[in-house]
Amino acid sequence: MTVKNVTKVVVVGGGTAGWMAAASLSKLIGPNIQVCVVESDEIGTVGVGEATIPTMMTLHQLLKIDEREFMAAVQGTFKLGINFENWNKLGDSYMHAFGRTGQDCWAGGFQHFWSRGKQLGLSEDYGRYSASYVAAKAGKFATLPDQRLSYAFHMNATLYAKFLRKMAEQHGCERIEGKITLVDTHSDNGYIQSVTLESGRTIEGDLFVDCSGFRGLLIDETLDTEYEDWSNWLPCDSAVAVQTKSVSEPIPYTRAIARDAGWQWRIPLQSRVGNGMVFCSKFLSDDAAIETLLNNVEGEPLTKPRIIKFRTGQRKQHWNKNCIALGLAGGFVEPLESTSIHLIQRGIIRLLQMFPHEGVRQPDVVEFNRQMSDEFVFVRDFIVMHYHLTQRDDTPFWRHCQSMAIPDSLRHRLDLFKQTGRVFQEAGDVFAENNWVQVMLGQGLVPEQYHPIVDSMSDLELSQFLKGLTDKVDDLVNQLPSHQSFLSKYCPAE
Repeated sequence: MTVKNVTKVVVVGGGTAGWMAAASLSKLIGPNIQVCVVESDEIGTVGVGEATIPTMMTLHQLLKIDEREFMAAVQGTFKLGINFENWNKLGDSYMHAFGRTGQDCWAGGFQHFWSRGKQLGLSEDYGRYSASYVAAKAGKFATLPDQRLSYAFHMNATLYAKFLRKMAEQHGCERIEGKITLVDTHSDNGYIQSVTLESGRTIEGDLFVDCSGFRGLLIDETLDTEYEDWSNWLPCDSAVAVQTKSVSEPIPYTRAIARDAGWQWRIPLQSRVGNGMVFCSKFLSDDAAIETLLNNVEGEPLTKPRIIKFRTGQRKQHWNKNCIALGLAGGFVEPLESTSIHLIQRGIIRLLQMFPHEGVRQPDVVEFNRQMSDEFVFVRDFIVMHYHLTQRDDTPFWRHCQSMAIPDSLRHRLDLFKQTGRVFQEAGDVFAENNWVQVMLGQGLVPEQYHPIVDSMSDLELSQFLKGLTDKVDDLVNQLPSHQSFLSKYCPAE
């Protein structure tokens, strides 16, 4: 393609992905480009994603978003982790808490010290060494200046899109209402030239960001970009969502409750509770899934249950020609670890870093796609691990998950941890050593050995070391207010 300056960016689709992209481009690249969002009030957004992970703060810091203002606008609550119930065995539970657990040393993570302590009868549950875990279970929370509590957010995704839209429009972004009926491409190179609306209006652009959801209007329907299907490793292909009235104070964590053929989420907001169930249609019908969900919610339903169909996987190219796919248009790795908004954010930040001011250049496209693909694969492996590492054999679904083949990359991680207790965070993996360790231990994978450096501590020193850590956690948590009282003072919902 002839190098052409990118001066106009057209974002197709609103929702969380579209308005995150529009706000970021209009505020951070600003007067150098023109940004518009084409969306239709008639086309609904999935709008279910109501939980995040701590990395979301990266983009918020770049956009200089005031946390209190944001949390009040989205009726948000704080999230210290995810509590997994019935995943390894019926009746079992563990928490994947944010932030650090215990204290690492240069040679290995805290799990090595904990493992030896376990053998000697000195260690408490792994979560006792995490301030986020203990605070979550106690229903306590506060933002601390030294970030001793790592946290994320529960929020109303529809209100978040409105919040970002306001910011985008303040920085010159134009919203164009209408349904796209035609996408025109250049005859010489297949690059997207314009989109035409039902009204007949044509909108030209130099760069197009596809945020049209599962449909993939540009990346799929126009550019026919291949999709890498991961349903052989992630068998769930459906979800049902419903909102309910709050019946108690919001807890500062997400609940992920394993059911017979999938799992249920429960996400508390200040105004209501978001509920849903992810399930596999081969093992459970839509009607049975709705019945299971409604039988297991607390509080009166505020909405009708809505079924969402999906196919896990990712585009083989997230950036193809002059189109970048973000959000569901680029791929989907189900919401078990609340990574959807994180992956949108990573795509946006990469686009800002590689923005094609002077035209699309192939090395940028290749690098963008390599990094996005790697990140999706790390998330995929992390989520597959939850399903595969289970001792549940009480239903056909769980027997399938237990026996299914898994990616070689995940098999290596599991073997390494089982035999040595070691975990290494790879570049581009959002999940750190402690994230992997908590889930592997929680799902019943126990290391056969620990790093010999731990033996340099005497039994007494190890005992004192472990007790010192729990004392420090307790001292911190004892000073925290309840989650509800903190919300009432810090960011009451608008």
